[in-house]
Amino acid sequence: MKTRAITGFFFIIVMLGSVLLGHYPFGIFYLVLSLLCLHEFYGLNIKSGIQPNRAAGFINAVLIYGVFAFITYQDSPLLHKLLFLITLSISAVFIQELFKLSVAPFTNIAYTLGGLVLVCLPFTFFHALAYVRGAFNFHFPLAFLLMLWSNDTGAYLVGRAFGRTKLFERHSPKKTWEGFIGGVLIAAIVGFIISLYFTDLPWNQWVSIAIIIGCFGTLGDLVESMFKRSINIKDSGGILPGHGGLLDRFDGFLIAAPIVYTYLYFVVNV
Repeated sequence: MKTRAITGFFFIIVMLGSVLLGHYPFGIFYLVLSLLCLHEFYGLNIKSGIQPNRAAGFINAVLIYGVFAFITYQDSPLLHKLLFLITLSISAVFIQELFKLSVAPFTNIAYTLGGLVLVCLPFTFFHALAYVRGAFNFHFPLAFLLMLWSNDTGAYLVGRAFGRTKLFERHSPKKTWEGFIGGVLIAAIVGFIISLYFTDLPWNQWVSIAIIIGCFGTLGDLVESMFKRSINIKDSGGILPGHGGLLDRFDGFLIAAPIVYTYLYFVVNV
């Protein structure tokens, strides 16, 4: 528990610092973090006997994140043309399998592209949260992290104290409905508190975002548990002592980030 607490403290400091330090540290930090998570994802699949194309995956991840990061920062017709480079890099994932002696080429392709969808795109959407109003604004990504962490902590504490009814035992035996509801409620309270300081949105919109994070963050956690069970592992890695791997810490983030950005873009229309 001591190791877990120390690791968690420094992890939170680094995460908060990456958001508060401005445009360039924010963009670079989450690109590196997305590549580390992708490295972890591919490594787990390799251990289970699958052979994703790591080099092609990393190249595509940098292109996808980088091109969309530049578009959100400064939109221009030239940057939109760069999007078509991604068609070439994605096609290379299929073409390279022609020259590999593999018994399951499309399994390798599927896991290579699956890593981009599950890991790279969520970080791309999270980066875009800072630019939903044009110029860099740390309020949205910071609020997202605070509500996500409050949901996780609330679900753990309430579930441990009052949890009786299993939420989705097949994939996560420890999760309960009581913990899920408690986590969402605590995230909603934090969302309301955030509205007192970040007036970009009215309180009801911040609370709505908190509820979205609580619901889809939990689903993301279940998806990652399903993935780990499918390849028969407990933790995604050991980079964070006491916490497991990076994917273990960002499981809820991976599903919630794209949904929250979509909500802001289409519903709130910030």
